[in-house]
Amino acid sequence: MSVRVRFAPSPTGYLHVGNARTAIVTWLFCRANKGHFLLRIDDTDFERSKQEYEDAIKQGMSWMGLSWDDTFNQKDRNDRYNVVIEKLKADGRIYACYETADELGLKRKTQLSRGVPPIYDRAALKLTDEDRKKLEAEGRKPHWRFLLRDGATEWDDQVRGFVSFKEREMSDPVVIREDGRPLYHMCSVIDDFDTEITHIVRGEDHVSNTACHIQMFEAIGKVEGRAYKPEFAHLPLISDSEGGKLSKRLGSLSVKNVQEEEGLEAMALVSLMARLGSSDPIEPFTSLEPLMEGFSLKKFSRSTPKFDVEELYRLNAKILHHTQFKDIVSRLAAMGMGEIDEHFWNAVRPNLTKLADIKEWWDVTHNPVTATIADPSFTAAAAEVLPPAPWNETTFNTWINAVKEKTGKKGKELFMPIRVALTGMEHGPELPVLLPLLGPEKVKSRLLKKAA
Repeated sequence: MSVRVRFAPSPTGYLHVGNARTAIVTWLFCRANKGHFLLRIDDTDFERSKQEYEDAIKQGMSWMGLSWDDTFNQKDRNDRYNVVIEKLKADGRIYACYETADELGLKRKTQLSRGVPPIYDRAALKLTDEDRKKLEAEGRKPHWRFLLRDGATEWDDQVRGFVSFKEREMSDPVVIREDGRPLYHMCSVIDDFDTEITHIVRGEDHVSNTACHIQMFEAIGKVEGRAYKPEFAHLPLISDSEGGKLSKRLGSLSVKNVQEEEGLEAMALVSLMARLGSSDPIEPFTSLEPLMEGFSLKKFSRSTPKFDVEELYRLNAKILHHTQFKDIVSRLAAMGMGEIDEHFWNAVRPNLTKLADIKEWWDVTHNPVTATIADPSFTAAAAEVLPPAPWNETTFNTWINAVKEKTGKKGKELFMPIRVALTGMEHGPELPVLLPLLGPEKVKSRLLKKAA
């Protein structure tokens, strides 16, 4: 069987890290099995769906390297939805209901007070044609529900294992609004049916939806004359680093935010999310291909995985430390830092957490610094014992020992004045790396408070 999968984000907001994880896992499963990847835009919510969010979703997917083989928008498929819906109405699987939101709320409250599960009582099925005409004459417009069949709904989940929903554990889901527009459930199932999706990967918050969707697949298969049932994999929702619900900041951390505001590498996010909650170790990867090797949905656990933003930064740093100059040169140029050469990159990359950090190194080594030297005699003495060129990563230790011997200074009194004189800051780039980049003339002039 050829694998066909879909990722179906709703353009009602930016793609956040939780959905990005679903996209990454789905994509890796698809490509590992040489399958077909569909990007479906679930935009049936006309009021909240925006083009800017759809554009950001696609840009974020491309940024992460998640290519797609086909794409379409649900808003363009209303004619098809209506055809299937009318068939299901004629078959008795979709029925009209006339209760108001307040009436349904009162029913629910009564059921809960009696200790009864708040499941719709199917009162609408008892209405006669005369009853419906009377309600509509009063100005009521029906919403429509899908009639769940009797009996258990079961499937073998790729992550959760055997799942079973017993008879009448769920309410008949509303599938059409009062204004006639179909809701997510029906549109999604019709799309999956038509595109013959073989595996649906999504969050565990959709488990109860899946029980309903399986019955919808069966009902649509009957009226369309084709049996169909995909496989399912429900990933546990991620928590924060302490195991609690994601904070507002982390929960809303979007791919756009990770890319533009945090300034992190795409592969840092992909490396973390591809293996978060699986039996494979989380490691820094610079491309998607190695992540495909041995990839399996079966490796994901049912336990809640913890998302630690600090781990994201650690992975980001490790990826930069292994990035070759040829793979970064165009991005440096786009940052306005085209003057950086391979020697400079190789020298500073082990000290980068984010690519933007390189600006600090460049500014310190190439632009004048403003520094107030509290003890000019000390820095002058330090200048006197500067080692001869050429300089390398061992030069600083040789020099600082000579300064210590000449001045008798040690600890903070030894290091801080030199750092301030050379960088204008009390913290920043590591001096052993910085010294060879500055060179003897620039170091000497800064120590003696001359124009660098």
